[in-house]
Amino acid sequence: MQTDTKAAVSSLEKATMRRVTLRMVPFLMVCYFFALLDRVNVGFAALQMNQDLSLSPAVFGLGASMFFVSYFLCEVPSNLALEKFGARRWIARIMITWGIISMSMCLVVGPYSFYVLRFLLGAAEAGFFPGVVLFLTYWFPAAYRARIIAVFMVSIPVASFLGSPLSAMLLGLNGLLGLRGWQWLFIMEALPTVLFGFACLYLLTDKPATAKWLTAEQREWLTGRIESDAGKKAAIGHLSIWQLLRNRHFLVMAMVCAGASATGTALSIWQPQILKGFGLSIMETGFLNSVPYGIASVLMILWGRHSDRTGERRWHTALALLLIAVGLGSMSLIEGMLLPTVLVLSFALIGAYSFKGPFWALTSVWMSPKTAAAGLAGINAISNLVGGGAISLVGWIKGLTGSFPLGLMPLVLLTAIGATSVLLLTRKHHAKEKVQ
Repeated sequence: MQTDTKAAVSSLEKATMRRVTLRMVPFLMVCYFFALLDRVNVGFAALQMNQDLSLSPAVFGLGASMFFVSYFLCEVPSNLALEKFGARRWIARIMITWGIISMSMCLVVGPYSFYVLRFLLGAAEAGFFPGVVLFLTYWFPAAYRARIIAVFMVSIPVASFLGSPLSAMLLGLNGLLGLRGWQWLFIMEALPTVLFGFACLYLLTDKPATAKWLTAEQREWLTGRIESDAGKKAAIGHLSIWQLLRNRHFLVMAMVCAGASATGTALSIWQPQILKGFGLSIMETGFLNSVPYGIASVLMILWGRHSDRTGERRWHTALALLLIAVGLGSMSLIEGMLLPTVLVLSFALIGAYSFKGPFWALTSVWMSPKTAAAGLAGINAISNLVGGGAISLVGWIKGLTGSFPLGLMPLVLLTAIGATSVLLLTRKHHAKEKVQ
Protein backbone atom coordinates (compact mmCIF):
# COMPACT_ATOMS: atom_id res chain seq x y z
CA MET A 1 0.00 0.00 0.00
CA GLN A 2 2.87 2.37 0.89
CA THR A 3 4.58 1.50 -2.42
CA ASP A 4 1.39 2.36 -4.31
CA THR A 5 1.21 5.73 -2.50
CA LYS A 6 4.83 6.57 -3.36
CA ALA A 7 4.24 5.59 -6.98
CA ALA A 8 1.17 7.83 -7.12
CA VAL A 9 3.11 10.75 -5.66
CA SER A 10 5.95 10.15 -8.11
CA SER A 11 3.51 10.01 -11.01
CA LEU A 12 1.79 13.18 -9.81
CA GLU A 13 5.13 14.96 -9.39
CA LYS A 14 6.34 13.98 -12.85
CA ALA A 15 3.09 15.03 -14.53
CA THR A 16 2.95 18.33 -12.63
CA MET A 17 6.56 19.34 -13.25
CA ARG A 18 6.34 18.35 -16.92
CA ARG A 19 3.28 20.55 -17.41
CA VAL A 20 4.79 23.49 -15.52
CA THR A 21 8.08 23.20 -17.40
CA LEU A 22 6.47 23.10 -20.83
CA ARG A 23 4.14 25.98 -19.97
CA MET A 24 6.74 28.32 -18.45
CA VAL A 25 10.28 27.60 -19.55
CA PRO A 26 10.20 27.74 -23.39
CA PHE A 27 8.26 31.03 -23.37
CA LEU A 28 10.55 32.62 -20.77
CA MET A 29 13.58 31.43 -22.73
CA VAL A 30 12.35 33.26 -25.82
CA CYS A 31 11.69 36.41 -23.78
CA TYR A 32 15.17 36.27 -22.27
CA PHE A 33 16.68 35.63 -25.69
CA PHE A 34 15.35 38.97 -26.91
CA ALA A 35 16.39 40.69 -23.67
CA LEU A 36 19.96 39.61 -24.28
CA LEU A 37 19.83 40.34 -27.98
CA ASP A 38 18.63 43.89 -27.33
CA ARG A 39 21.30 44.34 -24.66
CA VAL A 40 24.36 43.09 -26.57
CA ASN A 41 23.54 43.83 -30.22
CA VAL A 42 25.38 47.10 -29.72
CA GLY A 43 28.57 45.03 -29.98
CA PHE A 44 27.76 44.19 -33.60
CA ALA A 45 26.25 47.57 -34.36
CA ALA A 46 29.64 49.01 -33.37
CA LEU A 47 31.22 47.46 -36.47
CA GLN A 48 29.44 50.17 -38.50
CA MET A 49 28.12 52.64 -35.93
CA ASN A 50 31.45 53.57 -34.34
CA GLN A 51 32.86 54.73 -37.66
CA ASP A 52 29.66 56.51 -38.69
CA LEU A 53 29.44 58.43 -35.41
CA SER A 54 33.21 58.72 -34.74
CA LEU A 55 33.00 56.85 -31.44
CA SER A 56 36.42 55.93 -29.98
CA PRO A 57 36.91 52.63 -28.05
CA ALA A 58 36.83 54.57 -24.76
CA VAL A 59 33.63 56.45 -25.69
CA PHE A 60 31.95 53.29 -26.94
CA GLY A 61 32.99 51.36 -23.82
CA LEU A 62 31.62 54.09 -21.54
CA GLY A 63 28.36 54.31 -23.48
CA ALA A 64 27.89 50.53 -23.51
CA SER A 65 28.49 50.43 -19.76
CA MET A 66 25.89 53.16 -19.02
CA PHE A 67 23.28 50.41 -19.38
CA PHE A 68 24.59 48.78 -16.22
CA VAL A 69 24.59 51.96 -14.13
CA SER A 70 20.82 52.43 -14.45
CA TYR A 71 20.33 48.66 -14.30
CA PHE A 72 22.08 48.67 -10.91
CA LEU A 73 20.00 51.58 -9.60
CA CYS A 74 16.64 50.13 -10.68
CA GLU A 75 17.18 46.39 -10.15
CA VAL A 76 16.04 45.98 -6.53
CA PRO A 77 13.07 48.40 -6.78
CA SER A 78 11.94 46.56 -9.91
CA ASN A 79 12.04 43.15 -8.21
CA LEU A 80 10.14 44.48 -5.20
CA ALA A 81 7.53 45.90 -7.60
CA LEU A 82 7.25 42.49 -9.28
CA GLU A 83 6.52 40.90 -5.91
CA LYS A 84 3.86 43.56 -5.22
CA PHE A 85 2.11 43.76 -8.60
CA GLY A 86 2.68 40.19 -9.81
CA ALA A 87 5.11 38.69 -12.29
CA ARG A 88 2.63 38.60 -15.18
CA ARG A 89 2.02 42.36 -15.26
CA TRP A 90 5.51 43.45 -14.28
CA ILE A 91 7.44 41.26 -16.73
CA ALA A 92 5.12 42.48 -19.49
CA ARG A 93 5.82 46.10 -18.48
CA ILE A 94 9.57 45.51 -18.52
CA MET A 95 9.57 43.93 -21.97
CA ILE A 96 7.35 46.50 -23.66
CA THR A 97 9.33 49.49 -22.38
CA TRP A 98 12.77 48.05 -23.11
CA GLY A 99 11.66 47.02 -26.62
CA ILE A 100 10.56 50.56 -27.43
CA ILE A 101 13.78 52.08 -26.09
CA SER A 102 15.93 49.51 -27.90
CA MET A 103 14.27 50.43 -31.19
CA SER A 104 15.01 54.08 -30.40
CA MET A 105 18.73 53.27 -30.50
CA CYS A 106 18.46 53.74 -34.27
CA LEU A 107 18.13 57.49 -33.54
CA VAL A 108 21.60 57.80 -31.96
CA VAL A 109 23.60 60.63 -33.58
CA GLY A 110 26.60 60.98 -31.28
CA PRO A 111 28.15 60.18 -27.90
CA TYR A 112 25.55 61.94 -25.72
CA SER A 113 22.47 60.43 -27.34
CA PHE A 114 24.26 57.06 -27.16
CA TYR A 115 24.89 57.52 -23.43
CA VAL A 116 21.28 58.58 -22.72
CA LEU A 117 19.59 55.75 -24.60
CA ARG A 118 21.88 53.09 -23.12
CA PHE A 119 21.10 54.48 -19.66
CA LEU A 120 17.34 54.38 -20.35
CA LEU A 121 17.60 50.86 -21.75
CA GLY A 122 19.22 49.63 -18.54
CA ALA A 123 16.51 51.25 -16.42
CA ALA A 124 13.77 49.68 -18.55
CA GLU A 125 15.23 46.15 -18.49
CA ALA A 126 16.23 46.20 -14.82
CA GLY A 127 14.57 43.46 -12.83
CA PHE A 128 13.81 41.11 -15.70
CA PHE A 129 16.40 38.43 -14.94
CA PRO A 130 16.17 38.38 -11.13
CA GLY A 131 12.42 38.73 -11.49
CA VAL A 132 12.26 35.59 -13.60
CA VAL A 133 14.58 33.73 -11.18
CA LEU A 134 12.30 34.77 -8.30
CA PHE A 135 9.26 33.77 -10.38
CA LEU A 136 10.80 30.32 -11.00
CA THR A 137 11.19 29.80 -7.24
CA TYR A 138 7.39 30.14 -7.00
CA TRP A 139 6.97 27.27 -9.43
CA PHE A 140 9.96 24.91 -9.11
CA PRO A 141 11.04 23.06 -5.94
CA ALA A 142 14.71 23.38 -4.92
CA ALA A 143 15.60 19.97 -6.36
CA TYR A 144 14.76 21.18 -9.88
CA ARG A 145 16.26 24.65 -9.86
CA ALA A 146 19.82 24.18 -11.19
CA ARG A 147 18.65 22.39 -14.34
CA ILE A 148 15.65 24.70 -14.86
CA ILE A 149 17.73 27.87 -14.37
CA ALA A 150 20.43 26.45 -16.66
CA VAL A 151 17.85 25.66 -19.35
CA PHE A 152 16.29 29.11 -18.99
CA MET A 153 19.69 30.81 -19.06
CA VAL A 154 20.84 28.90 -22.13
CA SER A 155 19.20 31.86 -23.85
CA ILE A 156 22.36 33.83 -23.01
CA PRO A 157 24.80 31.91 -25.22
CA VAL A 158 22.03 31.13 -27.72
CA ALA A 159 21.40 34.87 -28.10
CA SER A 160 24.98 35.30 -29.26
CA PHE A 161 25.05 31.98 -31.17
CA LEU A 162 22.00 32.92 -33.26
CA GLY A 163 22.27 36.66 -32.82
CA SER A 164 25.79 36.93 -34.24
CA PRO A 165 24.95 35.76 -37.78
CA LEU A 166 21.52 37.43 -37.57
CA SER A 167 23.10 40.76 -36.62
CA ALA A 168 25.68 40.39 -39.37
CA MET A 169 22.89 39.84 -41.92
CA LEU A 170 20.92 42.84 -40.66
CA LEU A 171 24.02 45.01 -41.06
CA GLY A 172 23.84 43.92 -44.70
CA LEU A 173 20.58 45.90 -45.08
CA ASN A 174 22.75 49.01 -45.19
CA GLY A 175 21.10 51.70 -47.36
CA LEU A 176 17.59 50.17 -47.40
CA LEU A 177 15.02 52.98 -47.16
CA GLY A 178 17.88 55.38 -46.43
CA LEU A 179 18.84 53.71 -43.15
CA ARG A 180 22.23 52.32 -42.19
CA GLY A 181 22.59 48.63 -41.41
CA TRP A 182 23.14 49.25 -37.70
CA GLN A 183 19.85 51.18 -37.54
CA TRP A 184 17.98 48.25 -39.09
CA LEU A 185 19.67 45.97 -36.55
CA PHE A 186 18.22 47.89 -33.60
CA ILE A 187 14.74 48.13 -35.15
CA MET A 188 14.32 44.53 -36.29
CA GLU A 189 15.76 42.90 -33.17
CA ALA A 190 13.68 44.99 -30.75
CA LEU A 191 10.25 44.71 -32.41
CA PRO A 192 9.57 41.09 -31.26
CA THR A 193 10.29 42.12 -27.66
CA VAL A 194 7.24 44.41 -27.59
CA LEU A 195 5.03 41.66 -29.02
CA PHE A 196 6.22 39.07 -26.50
CA GLY A 197 5.69 41.62 -23.75
CA PHE A 198 1.99 41.73 -24.54
CA ALA A 199 1.95 37.92 -24.75
CA CYS A 200 3.12 37.75 -21.11
CA LEU A 201 -0.26 39.08 -20.02
CA TYR A 202 -1.94 35.98 -21.47
CA LEU A 203 0.60 33.19 -20.94
CA LEU A 204 2.05 33.75 -17.46
CA THR A 205 0.37 32.93 -14.13
CA ASP A 206 1.60 34.49 -10.89
CA LYS A 207 1.37 31.52 -8.50
CA PRO A 208 0.51 27.77 -8.67
CA ALA A 209 -2.59 28.31 -6.53
CA THR A 210 -4.22 30.34 -9.33
CA ALA A 211 -3.13 28.15 -12.26
CA LYS A 212 -6.32 26.98 -13.95
CA TRP A 213 -4.25 24.95 -16.41
CA LEU A 214 -3.21 22.61 -13.55
CA THR A 215 -5.60 20.12 -11.99
CA ALA A 216 -6.70 20.70 -8.39
CA GLU A 217 -4.51 17.79 -7.27
CA GLN A 218 -1.49 19.21 -9.11
CA ARG A 219 -2.02 22.68 -7.63
CA GLU A 220 -2.26 21.25 -4.12
CA TRP A 221 0.87 19.10 -4.48
CA LEU A 222 3.00 21.88 -5.99
CA THR A 223 1.88 24.51 -3.49
CA GLY A 224 2.66 22.14 -0.62
CA ARG A 225 6.09 21.26 -2.02
CA ILE A 226 7.06 24.91 -2.51
CA GLU A 227 5.89 25.78 1.01
CA SER A 228 7.88 22.84 2.40
CA ASP A 229 11.07 24.13 0.72
CA ALA A 230 10.37 27.65 1.97
CA GLY A 231 10.09 26.36 5.54
CA LYS A 232 13.67 25.08 5.63
CA LYS A 233 16.23 27.16 7.52
CA ALA A 234 18.23 29.49 5.26
CA ALA A 235 21.75 30.83 5.73
CA ILE A 236 20.37 34.34 5.17
CA GLY A 237 17.20 34.95 7.16
CA HIS A 238 14.69 37.77 6.83
CA LEU A 239 16.75 40.93 6.24
CA SER A 240 16.06 44.36 4.82
CA ILE A 241 18.04 45.56 1.81
CA TRP A 242 20.21 47.71 4.12
CA GLN A 243 20.92 44.71 6.34
CA LEU A 244 21.75 42.64 3.27
CA LEU A 245 24.39 45.17 2.26
CA ARG A 246 26.19 44.41 5.55
CA ASN A 247 25.71 40.63 5.34
CA ARG A 248 28.92 38.69 4.63
CA HIS A 249 27.22 35.87 2.72
CA PHE A 250 25.33 38.29 0.49
CA LEU A 251 28.39 40.43 -0.33
CA VAL A 252 30.63 37.47 -1.10
CA MET A 253 28.01 35.84 -3.33
CA ALA A 254 27.56 39.12 -5.18
CA MET A 255 31.31 39.32 -5.77
CA VAL A 256 31.42 35.68 -6.89
CA CYS A 257 28.61 36.30 -9.38
CA ALA A 258 30.33 39.46 -10.61
CA GLY A 259 33.24 37.50 -12.09
CA ALA A 260 31.09 35.32 -14.34
CA SER A 261 28.70 38.16 -15.16
CA ALA A 262 31.52 40.54 -16.10
CA THR A 263 33.11 37.90 -18.31
CA GLY A 264 29.92 37.16 -20.22
CA THR A 265 29.06 40.84 -20.56
CA ALA A 266 32.52 42.01 -21.61
CA LEU A 267 32.91 39.27 -24.22
CA SER A 268 29.42 39.84 -25.63
CA ILE A 269 30.42 43.45 -26.35
CA TRP A 270 34.10 43.11 -27.31
CA GLN A 271 34.41 39.61 -28.77
CA PRO A 272 33.12 40.61 -32.24
CA GLN A 273 35.82 43.30 -32.37
CA ILE A 274 38.48 40.86 -31.11
CA LEU A 275 37.66 38.45 -33.94
CA LYS A 276 37.23 41.20 -36.55
CA GLY A 277 40.80 42.22 -35.71
CA PHE A 278 42.04 39.07 -37.49
CA GLY A 279 40.96 40.58 -40.82
CA LEU A 280 37.64 38.73 -41.10
CA SER A 281 34.64 40.07 -42.97
CA ILE A 282 31.51 41.04 -41.00
CA MET A 283 29.75 37.81 -42.02
CA GLU A 284 32.79 35.67 -41.15
CA THR A 285 33.00 37.45 -37.81
CA GLY A 286 29.33 36.74 -37.16
CA PHE A 287 29.56 33.02 -37.80
CA LEU A 288 32.87 32.52 -35.98
CA ASN A 289 31.66 34.56 -33.00
CA SER A 290 28.76 32.12 -32.62
CA VAL A 291 30.97 29.03 -32.20
CA PRO A 292 31.94 29.50 -28.50
CA TYR A 293 28.33 30.31 -27.64
CA GLY A 294 27.04 27.19 -29.36
CA ILE A 295 29.41 25.00 -27.34
CA ALA A 296 28.54 26.81 -24.11
CA SER A 297 24.80 26.39 -24.78
CA VAL A 298 25.06 22.61 -24.64
CA LEU A 299 27.54 22.27 -21.79
CA MET A 300 25.76 24.65 -19.40
CA ILE A 301 22.64 22.45 -19.51
CA LEU A 302 24.66 19.29 -18.89
CA TRP A 303 26.50 20.99 -16.00
CA GLY A 304 23.21 22.12 -14.42
CA ARG A 305 21.71 18.65 -14.72
CA HIS A 306 24.80 17.10 -13.15
CA SER A 307 24.59 19.57 -10.26
CA ASP A 308 20.94 18.63 -9.64
CA ARG A 309 21.60 14.91 -9.98
CA THR A 310 24.46 14.96 -7.47
CA GLY A 311 22.95 17.68 -5.26
CA GLU A 312 26.36 19.43 -5.29
CA ARG A 313 26.61 23.20 -5.80
CA ARG A 314 29.87 24.61 -4.43
CA TRP A 315 32.37 22.78 -6.68
CA HIS A 316 30.10 23.11 -9.70
CA THR A 317 30.19 26.87 -9.10
CA ALA A 318 33.91 27.17 -8.29
CA LEU A 319 35.19 25.00 -11.15
CA ALA A 320 33.23 27.05 -13.68
CA LEU A 321 34.93 30.21 -12.40
CA LEU A 322 38.37 28.58 -12.60
CA LEU A 323 37.69 27.64 -16.23
CA ILE A 324 37.06 31.33 -16.99
CA ALA A 325 40.34 32.31 -15.32
CA VAL A 326 42.29 29.68 -17.28
CA GLY A 327 40.66 30.63 -20.59
CA LEU A 328 41.12 34.39 -20.34
CA GLY A 329 44.53 34.00 -18.71
CA SER A 330 45.72 32.10 -21.79
CA MET A 331 44.79 34.93 -24.19
CA SER A 332 48.16 36.64 -23.89
CA LEU A 333 49.96 33.37 -24.76
CA ILE A 334 48.23 32.90 -28.11
CA GLU A 335 47.84 36.51 -29.24
CA GLY A 336 47.72 36.75 -33.03
CA MET A 337 46.53 33.13 -33.55
CA LEU A 338 42.89 32.86 -34.62
CA LEU A 339 41.88 29.26 -33.83
CA PRO A 340 43.59 29.14 -30.40
CA THR A 341 41.87 32.44 -29.61
CA VAL A 342 38.46 30.93 -30.45
CA LEU A 343 39.35 27.92 -28.27
CA VAL A 344 40.27 29.91 -25.15
CA LEU A 345 37.27 32.20 -25.64
CA SER A 346 35.17 29.02 -25.68
CA PHE A 347 36.70 27.94 -22.37
CA ALA A 348 35.86 31.31 -20.83
CA LEU A 349 32.26 31.30 -22.07
CA ILE A 350 31.66 27.67 -21.07
CA GLY A 351 32.74 28.63 -17.57
CA ALA A 352 30.73 31.86 -17.50
CA TYR A 353 27.48 30.15 -18.48
CA SER A 354 27.91 26.75 -16.78
CA PHE A 355 28.38 28.74 -13.56
CA LYS A 356 24.85 30.13 -13.62
CA GLY A 357 22.65 27.11 -12.94
CA PRO A 358 24.49 25.83 -9.82
CA PHE A 359 25.15 29.34 -8.52
CA TRP A 360 21.56 30.61 -8.66
CA ALA A 361 20.25 27.29 -7.31
CA LEU A 362 22.67 27.62 -4.38
CA THR A 363 21.78 31.26 -3.81
CA SER A 364 18.01 30.76 -3.96
CA VAL A 365 18.04 28.22 -1.11
CA TRP A 366 20.44 30.29 0.98
CA MET A 367 17.87 33.06 1.32
CA SER A 368 14.58 33.01 3.16
CA PRO A 369 11.50 33.62 0.96
CA LYS A 370 10.98 37.10 2.45
CA THR A 371 14.56 38.07 1.56
CA ALA A 372 14.75 36.43 -1.87
CA ALA A 373 13.18 39.27 -3.89
CA ALA A 374 15.64 41.90 -2.68
CA GLY A 375 18.53 39.46 -2.27
CA LEU A 376 18.44 37.93 -5.77
CA ALA A 377 17.98 41.36 -7.34
CA GLY A 378 20.77 42.83 -5.22
CA ILE A 379 23.27 40.14 -6.20
CA ASN A 380 22.37 40.51 -9.86
CA ALA A 381 22.47 44.31 -9.68
CA ILE A 382 25.95 44.38 -8.12
CA SER A 383 27.29 41.78 -10.54
CA ASN A 384 25.88 43.65 -13.53
CA LEU A 385 27.35 46.92 -12.31
CA VAL A 386 30.74 45.22 -12.20
CA GLY A 387 30.01 43.82 -15.66
CA GLY A 388 29.31 47.31 -16.96
CA GLY A 389 32.52 48.55 -15.40
CA ALA A 390 34.38 45.68 -17.06
CA ILE A 391 33.17 46.82 -20.49
CA SER A 392 34.53 50.28 -19.88
CA LEU A 393 37.76 48.97 -18.32
CA VAL A 394 38.49 46.66 -21.25
CA GLY A 395 37.95 49.58 -23.65
CA TRP A 396 40.20 51.86 -21.60
CA ILE A 397 43.04 49.32 -21.36
CA LYS A 398 42.68 48.44 -25.05
CA GLY A 399 42.90 52.13 -25.99
CA LEU A 400 45.93 52.59 -23.73
CA THR A 401 47.89 49.45 -24.69
CA GLY A 402 46.37 48.33 -28.00
CA SER A 403 45.93 44.84 -26.49
CA PHE A 404 42.67 43.01 -25.79
CA PRO A 405 44.38 40.22 -23.76
CA LEU A 406 45.72 42.82 -21.33
CA GLY A 407 42.26 44.39 -21.16
CA LEU A 408 40.81 41.04 -20.06
CA MET A 409 43.36 40.36 -17.30
CA PRO A 410 41.28 42.00 -14.51
CA LEU A 411 38.61 39.38 -15.19
CA VAL A 412 41.17 36.61 -14.64
CA LEU A 413 41.91 37.98 -11.19
CA LEU A 414 38.24 38.52 -10.31
CA THR A 415 37.15 34.98 -11.28
CA ALA A 416 40.09 33.34 -9.52
CA ILE A 417 39.25 35.22 -6.32
CA GLY A 418 35.58 34.33 -6.80
CA ALA A 419 36.32 30.60 -7.08
CA THR A 420 38.37 30.69 -3.87
CA SER A 421 35.74 32.75 -2.06
CA VAL A 422 32.80 30.48 -2.84
CA LEU A 423 34.73 27.45 -1.59
CA LEU A 424 35.70 29.21 1.64
CA LEU A 425 32.23 30.64 2.24
CA THR A 426 30.42 27.35 1.73
CA ARG A 427 32.85 24.93 3.40
CA LYS A 428 30.87 24.93 6.67
CA HIS A 429 27.57 24.57 4.88
CA HIS A 430 28.39 22.13 2.06
CA ALA A 431 26.50 19.29 3.69
CA LYS A 432 23.38 21.47 3.81
CA GLU A 433 23.70 22.46 0.15
CA LYS A 434 22.70 19.05 -1.10
CA VAL A 435 19.11 18.95 -2.21
CA GLN A 436 17.10 16.64 -0.03
